[in-house]
Amino acid sequence: MSLLQPIIDMKEGGFWMIPILVVAVIALAIAFERLFYILFRANINSTAFVGSVQKLIMANNIDRAIKLCNAEPHAALPRVVKAGLIRANRNEKDIENAIDEAILEVAPKINKRTNYLAMLANVATLLGLLGTIWGLIEAFKAVATAPPELKQTMLAGGISMAMYTTAGGLMVAIPILLIHAIVLNRSNKILDDVDYYGLKMVNLLTARRRGTLKDDVAAEG
Repeated sequence: MSLLQPIIDMKEGGFWMIPILVVAVIALAIAFERLFYILFRANINSTAFVGSVQKLIMANNIDRAIKLCNAEPHAALPRVVKAGLIRANRNEKDIENAIDEAILEVAPKINKRTNYLAMLANVATLLGLLGTIWGLIEAFKAVATAPPELKQTMLAGGISMAMYTTAGGLMVAIPILLIHAIVLNRSNKILDDVDYYGLKMVNLLTARRRGTLKDDVAAEG
């Protein structure tokens, strides 16, 4: 119960607990949206997916490979692979440009709003610090100017505000930073897969046009 006391007794933190709570609500909304998108929409088993696409390319079944990509319309990698497959019968430069363009298109969607989480964590910490300073100002003002019968009450109120806003800011900032680290790590993993398998797709489709696909795959294996 003691760990939850700063939230239960928000009024003890005074006005500064309100913007800290607003930051917490905004950060929570962004965190849920980003986690859902990164974990369940943009993500895919890259190795299995590219393995299936490679088999279809080797069988010269480009249309079936495109349909396989269409089955995962929200995932990042299939969109990049599809861009290359659509231009499978063109030269290497056209295939490479198409895949590069697709990567530039999906990357902002993967990183979208992620940086806001780090920013909101900093804002929550700074609001807690500001509330702490404000509470200490009130406490010192009580010592200096308050009537003797009110001095103890005002001093305790100022110190209470300082402590509660510090705790409130940190209790919001720490989980946000942890979620930011998780989202950033998963986003980077998806982008790394997109870059790696995008290049692999360029090589596969180029080898297909040269008629050396089976030899190249065998050599790679």
